[in-house]
Amino acid sequence: MPLTISLRSWGEIFILGLIWGASFFSIRVALWEVPFLTSVLHRTGWAMLVLWALVIALRLRVPREPRIWFAFLIMGILNNVIPFSLMAWAQIHVETGVISILNSVTALFAVLVAALFFVDERLTLSRLIGVTLGVTGCATVIGLENLDGLDIYSIAQLAVLIGTLSYAFAAAWARLHLTTLSPIMAATGMLTMATLLLLPVAQIFDGPMEFNLMPITWLAIAYYSLIATAGAYLLYFHIIATSGSGNTMLVTLIIPPVAIFLGAAFLDESLDWTAFVGFFFIALGLFILDGNWFNKINPNGSS
Repeated sequence: MPLTISLRSWGEIFILGLIWGASFFSIRVALWEVPFLTSVLHRTGWAMLVLWALVIALRLRVPREPRIWFAFLIMGILNNVIPFSLMAWAQIHVETGVISILNSVTALFAVLVAALFFVDERLTLSRLIGVTLGVTGCATVIGLENLDGLDIYSIAQLAVLIGTLSYAFAAAWARLHLTTLSPIMAATGMLTMATLLLLPVAQIFDGPMEFNLMPITWLAIAYYSLIATAGAYLLYFHIIATSGSGNTMLVTLIIPPVAIFLGAAFLDESLDWTAFVGFFFIALGLFILDGNWFNKINPNGSS
């Protein structure tokens, strides 16, 4: 992992944060007309087609081993089906800004899950402090007093946290089973299996997919499937390759402000002050997870 990040890498991280931050808004817009499981099917399906076109254009090797496609299946469940579905359902009941803040807990859960599976990812004191602060922030956002009498709002927030935990297990699964594959092929296989799984599920619960949608709905679907999923995956893997996975975590600090701004500007959302206090603790936890953040700010450095 590079100790410094160049201006170009900072720009790429910022762009990725903008893209993913706006995805919460676009998903919420699509949910006005599209059922949540169908919205997830749109997300994985169109992104899958774009990535398959890229695989064909680049003439990448398509794996034929059953064990690899089984790994794609588990990855699709953990990284797409579970978190995408839970967060899409939660967005019907919870502000997009709150969901984006809770989504940033993914990096904290990833540290805990990695410590369970990998000997080189053991919990250090700084990581433990960082995770503790993050959990404190998460509890502040939700409000532990709200868990005494669970309502749909609290349940939806817990659903988001389950989704972030699923992301964390997906990261561990990818390290165990997909590291030898091209990132593009790994993303394509993952989205393919997720789409094949979602097709019957969405059909059963939502009915046949409707294509006679309003233009704004199609615009939202195009954004979160083609740009915020297919395009963002490519940019994400590029940033990891040039700046390291640890530095890429910085994107989780950019996403919530973007989502909060768009929610306030276009969805008439307003967040309680506890949400901002909680985000402060989560952000502080992410900084403490790696004590070298400030040493990485190097405008003239190379990535």
